Amino acid sequence: MYTYALLTGLFWGCYGPALAIARGQLKSPWAPYLAIGIAYLVWAVVCGWIGMKARGETISISNPGFWWAFGAGTLGAFGALSLTLAMVSGGSQMPQVIMAMVFGSAVLVAAVVAFIQLHNEHHVPLGLWIGIVAVAGGVILISYNTPVKHPVRTAAPTVRL
Repeated sequence: MYTYALLTGLFWGCYGPALAIARGQLKSPWAPYLAIGIAYLVWAVVCGWIGMKARGETISISNPGFWWAFGAGTLGAFGALSLTLAMVSGGSQMPQVIMAMVFGSAVLVAAVVAFIQLHNEHHVPLGLWIGIVAVAGGVILISYNTPVKHPVRTAAPTVRL
């Protein structure tokens, strides 16, 4: 379980910088987004089918779980769209900072959602609040201290009179 979670962090941590490279090489903010969609479709269909086949499972669109999964996929797609827009609006100059903000805020949102879902059933431990503050502080520290690539400045031409 933890190995796969760490692999997800590895893959998604490389996602932003790879997206910035793709955007630069394709000279388009939208061509990489389309390629991402194709990749998601191919890998999700192939791996999903293999996994279901190996376990003898089936799927039905009449099952509410299908629509929750479809909604989760939609949230993922809009997340990729938002990341594309972040890169388009200047983030491609500092993808490491953007990714820290993305994943830090994702952790915070997940914690808040868990709190909303469970606040009537369980006491929320102080450690959760400390963790939320620590993650928010970590995102700020990373954002201000991650090295970014600055544009190369050339010397101003000298004017001789």
